[in-house]
Amino acid sequence: MRAAIYARVSTANNGQDPRVQTRELQEYCQRRGWAVAGEYVDIGISGTKEKRPELDRLMKEAHGRRFDAVVVWRFDRFARSVSHLLRALETFQALGIQFVSLSEQLDTSTPTGKMVFTVLGAVAELERSLVAERVKAGLRNARAKGQRLGRPPRDLDAAKIAKLRAQGLAWRAIAAQLGVGLATLHRAAGGRSKTQERDFGTLGRGVARQSGHGPK
Repeated sequence: MRAAIYARVSTANNGQDPRVQTRELQEYCQRRGWAVAGEYVDIGISGTKEKRPELDRLMKEAHGRRFDAVVVWRFDRFARSVSHLLRALETFQALGIQFVSLSEQLDTSTPTGKMVFTVLGAVAELERSLVAERVKAGLRNARAKGQRLGRPPRDLDAAKIAKLRAQGLAWRAIAAQLGVGLATLHRAAGGRSKTQERDFGTLGRGVARQSGHGPK
């Protein structure tokens, strides 16, 4: 079994030595008879940082199947949050890579470890559901108070739109010039329907060209 060990310290100037972690991780691998395929150590990087060079390298090489297991000292040395931990575990599971955390005594190759993984997934799903429900409740409350949701309406001048049309500009060109969508433009111009567009807009000219009866 090839193992990758990962360690992280927030600062190297406050007595934090990554060797405290890596030594225990190496001893664990020796007891299990695992060969250490690589050491990945982030030094001076906070746990809240999204980008960590060595962790990013570990995840990249995991996809290259450089090792069969990832061993860490503690959850908070590896993941930023429960959701981050779960995403990493899901990735490892898909790749057939085991995950071991010494302090929490988690080993996803054991029945207990698999159970913990399932519980973490359920907690993360519950968290996502609660967040979604809070957002929906906030939207319902805003509507009940009469608040307008979505982007603020654009103040479009129907006369200006008519002038641009008279100059021969297509609807799409006018929409791009005014920075709005076609539907918004049509509403501001008087709510042209598809039939009106066919009879008076660019669609009418396209049909005329196809039939060979263009404007004379």
